[in-house]
Amino acid sequence: METEVRKRNLDSTSSATVTDDKENVVKLKQEVGVLGGISLVVGTMIGSGIFMSPASILIHAHSVGASLCIWAACGVLATFGAMSYIELGLMIKKSGGEYQYLKAAYGEVAAFLFAWTSIIVTKPSSFAIIAIGFAQYVTAPFYPGCTPPATIQKCAAAFCILVISLINCFSVKLSNFVQIFFTAAKLLIIAAIIIGGFVMLGQGHTENLTNGFEGSAKSFSAIAVAFYSGLWSYDGWNQLNFVTEELQNPVRNFPLTIMIGIPMVTVLYILVNIAYFTVMTPSEIISSSAVAITFGDRVFGPASFIVPVAVACSTFGAANGSAFTAGRLTYAAGRNGHMLKLFSYISVTKLTPSPALIFNSFIALLMIIPDASNFSTLIDYFTFASWIFYGATFLSVIVLRFRKPEWERPYRVFIAIPAICFITSCYLIVAPIIDSPQLAYLYAAIFIIAGLVFYFPLIYFKKVPPFMEPLTSFLQQVLEVVPPPEMEDDDDDDRDQKIKEEAKF
Repeated sequence: METEVRKRNLDSTSSATVTDDKENVVKLKQEVGVLGGISLVVGTMIGSGIFMSPASILIHAHSVGASLCIWAACGVLATFGAMSYIELGLMIKKSGGEYQYLKAAYGEVAAFLFAWTSIIVTKPSSFAIIAIGFAQYVTAPFYPGCTPPATIQKCAAAFCILVISLINCFSVKLSNFVQIFFTAAKLLIIAAIIIGGFVMLGQGHTENLTNGFEGSAKSFSAIAVAFYSGLWSYDGWNQLNFVTEELQNPVRNFPLTIMIGIPMVTVLYILVNIAYFTVMTPSEIISSSAVAITFGDRVFGPASFIVPVAVACSTFGAANGSAFTAGRLTYAAGRNGHMLKLFSYISVTKLTPSPALIFNSFIALLMIIPDASNFSTLIDYFTFASWIFYGATFLSVIVLRFRKPEWERPYRVFIAIPAICFITSCYLIVAPIIDSPQLAYLYAAIFIIAGLVFYFPLIYFKKVPPFMEPLTSFLQQVLEVVPPPEMEDDDDDDRDQKIKEEAKF
């Protein structure tokens, strides 16, 4: 039996409690404002991608002009996708992002497969990759002229994961402060790069921007792969949907945050790339392992040391945002019975979903162990798999318009926008497979389907191993966590019934 603990004598300033007529209950509170939301979206999107990805996009785009167009198109796609997600987020006001929307549109199985893939692979692997990027920059100054040992880098990455997990388990407010601080730091270095590039542009360094579209790629597969690299840099456009329950005044702040944050990142990315092309030739960008550092060496001179420091800050902030939202997905899946119920429990003292955060961090720590090159290749293919779920979520906007027209929608996106996003998702999924079929795509699909092996016995037939009950009770006492209160309208069928009853009067 679950040990139900009620928190007594809660501090009036506590960040996750609400008071009803009967008792105080532990509950996540709405304390993410517009600034915190923009910092979450912008801070998670701007990680290491803009400092590393220009070379990858240029390799597949084959020209400066095509590369800039892909950066802009990725920004438009991210904005359109986020606009579609605004309707879903304000209609289904639950944390968990795509998990909640797939559940409403397609049912339990689709939601579980998304949770299975995201919680076990895509979310912790993204956390791990960003942490490894952080480790590469913070260890480099201690090994001038050579590459830091892999063991040292992995230890630094593990330290990054543990510190961020501790911050997120300790306090939502502290996590928001860290996010805002490091977002400000990365915006400063981006501003410095843009200013430095445009100073060089004003001095007449335009040779790399002339005949910009000469030799542009025409292969559908090459363009799709270039999009993957660009979309990795924009990854995080959907992060606000994972913390819907903690957003202040969501009807106002949700659209405001999205429409400020993502277009701002798109403009910054394009301007940074123009700055890069002003200072470096395409071949130099392709051959550089860290474009921003090469740029800093040429433009900032003695002050070039600020670039690796700023990139380290950028990756740390992105890792913090990734951990924050991943914990909410695991929390939502646990609350709906698609993961261990323990993952939906909230800390009595710190009032955060600490079991979910600890689990995600543990998986991320395991993922920094393999060889980095093999690991990155694997993640490329799971990025492909992620777009399967993105496409299904875009389609769910249209599906729910027809299936649940009576549901309240404070924000309605123009229906052509999710349709365009769905078609683009299909293109990103199919084009690389047709042009260059590889077994790795099949492996990713098999992993997704393999979730059914766990779904039917554990979720559908509820054949939970007998040791789970005492283990849950033990961990609940050790971690000092309690079950969350039941959410209003937690079940979609209950919502439909309520609408029908209200219609009678």
